[in-house]
Amino acid sequence: MTRANRIPLNATAMLRPDAHRLKGEAERAFNAVGREIRDARAANRTPPACPPENINLNPRQLLDYLNGIPQARRQRMTVTDGIRSWMASRYPCAG
Repeated sequence: MTRANRIPLNATAMLRPDAHRLKGEAERAFNAVGREIRDARAANRTPPACPPENINLNPRQLLDYLNGIPQARRQRMTVTDGIRSWMASRYPCAG
């Protein structure tokens, strides 16, 4: 989170090696959570989140959410855990 918070949210950010690496990490986490959702639906289980087909992602909102997680908990989480938590909070499944 410290590195992510230091990267400016503008077009030149992707020129930074840290930004490129973090983007890849986030993409892998989103793909992993997407697989979990598809696998849960295929197994007729409740998925961890129920997002629409296309997600409108605002990087600042995602960072604000992740920064809002208490540091002690954040230290024990993976990026995938954080993305899963964000998706569950933003796109809960009807229960």
